[in-house]
Amino acid sequence: MDIIKKYPATWAIIIFNVLVFFAVDLTGGSENVEHMLKCGASYPPFIREQGEYYRLFTCMFLHFGLKHLGNNMLILYFVGGHLERAAGKVKYLVIYLLGGLGSSYLSYYADLQDHSYSVSAGASGAVFATMGAIIWILLIHKGRLEELTAKQMIFMAALSLYYGFTSTGVDNIAHLGGLAAGFFLAVLIYRRSDSRMTS
Repeated sequence: MDIIKKYPATWAIIIFNVLVFFAVDLTGGSENVEHMLKCGASYPPFIREQGEYYRLFTCMFLHFGLKHLGNNMLILYFVGGHLERAAGKVKYLVIYLLGGLGSSYLSYYADLQDHSYSVSAGASGAVFATMGAIIWILLIHKGRLEELTAKQMIFMAALSLYYGFTSTGVDNIAHLGGLAAGFFLAVLIYRRSDSRMTS
């Protein structure tokens, strides 16, 4: 319970994602594409032709299978806690939600350009936004906050991107978009005085 109290926003996001996952999985299957579409997964033709822009947001809380959920939540648990402590709950949530929304839109736009209309879902864009934000925060704190270093975070982001680009069925545009969105959101809203961490 202490760790939940320490990082309430991060745990709220994780718990919400887990609850949504099991609700989706038990009502039709989290790996059933048609059911995922009914639950709000992103699909460019539905967004553009039917005006279902809400999908750019709802897709952030859906996952294709337990492994997909577990990978995203594990990274969020590590990175999100650091960002929440450094930026505070409100700015952390702004970065997570707006960064995730930005990554969804960029993925949607890229699909429209190359006509690769794939069904997509997952929190990875928002998770990459937390990575981008913490990289900026570490840079302005001279590369270190407590035990966390900029080199560690850049390596983690690079490794995650490499894994995506060498795997199939991964929305790499969303990952890159989330990373960039989180970085620039942190540039806009984070100040050194926000941090409760020590250099």
